[in-house]
Amino acid sequence: MDSPVPPPPAEPRPRRRDRHGRGMRGPVAPPQVPLAASRAETFRDLVQDSVERLERRWPQLADVEFLVLDVPLMLEGDDPGSWSDEAVPLGRAVPAGKEQPARIFVYRRPVEIRTKSRDERALLVHEVVVEQVADLLGLAPESVDPRYGQD
Repeated sequence: MDSPVPPPPAEPRPRRRDRHGRGMRGPVAPPQVPLAASRAETFRDLVQDSVERLERRWPQLADVEFLVLDVPLMLEGDDPGSWSDEAVPLGRAVPAGKEQPARIFVYRRPVEIRTKSRDERALLVHEVVVEQVADLLGLAPESVDPRYGQD
């Protein structure tokens, strides 16, 4: 009645199920539902909508890169004391360089902190984009978008 016991495997097998035997969980919502989009993706969409709205009126914006960053970064040539604790920038326009196109940065977290709803966020994002485009083009924000400040 000797039954040989097989030796244990050298490496543990990967677990196919969790402890309770229910298996891997799936996504909370299907990808086509707005709940599935992250806050960063939703914010990027707001910036893109605003840019598309302005590109119809200003075709030269096709050469400008619009970037979304979480928080403002110190760029080359910035004075570290130029930002006070009360005035965190919401966006920034950087003119074209020798090998780089003009860039407009929109900072997600400072904008989100200043807004409560999606509608407020969309309005503020559009204002920031209009202000930065105006700064880049050397124009008044009202001439970039006639509805600036009216919403």
